[in-house]
Amino acid sequence: MKLLLPIVLVLISLTVQSQKTMNDSLPYASIPEAPQEYTAGAVIARMVDGLGFRYYWATEGLTDNELDYAPGNEGRTIRQTLTHLYGLSEVIANSAKKEATDRTKKTPDMTFEETRKATLMNFKTASELFLKTDDLGGLPVIFQRANGESEFPFWNNINGPIEDAVWHAGQIVVLRRSAGNPINPKVNVFLGKLNE
Repeated sequence: MKLLLPIVLVLISLTVQSQKTMNDSLPYASIPEAPQEYTAGAVIARMVDGLGFRYYWATEGLTDNELDYAPGNEGRTIRQTLTHLYGLSEVIANSAKKEATDRTKKTPDMTFEETRKATLMNFKTASELFLKTDDLGGLPVIFQRANGESEFPFWNNINGPIEDAVWHAGQIVVLRRSAGNPINPKVNVFLGKLNE
């Protein structure tokens, strides 16, 4: 029994350190430095950075209790909303990469941590690529389906997946508050960082 306690304490310490290391390596704990020039690509990149920041803090510190929380009106659970957000992040990133989003593939089964990291990395990739572009018209939204491919102009990316993802990040904030675990009160979306 005396040996069991130190082992348990070491395991807890390693788990906490592992979680801290993972969070430290994730983008969007704060919004990156603003671009120097106002270009179409820079504006879209900044929109995605704002989304990434909101998503980071909407999902930071969620537990299984909140992940399985649903509003009780047949709405999605937070976990289901996170899966939907991951799909939206794929559409956004694929547009930036000039690739089709393959709707014939099943969404991979991922843990909450894996989903969160993949979503944030998709936002980061998209932002970095958008920042480098001069022609958003050359970045259509393309869907590959079993019956063929469909293509939409970049405008649909703005009012579609980008704004839908902002909507759902806010939804998570509300749901987790209802579940008893509100976001960090120091989050400042205007400045893109935590208040001191």
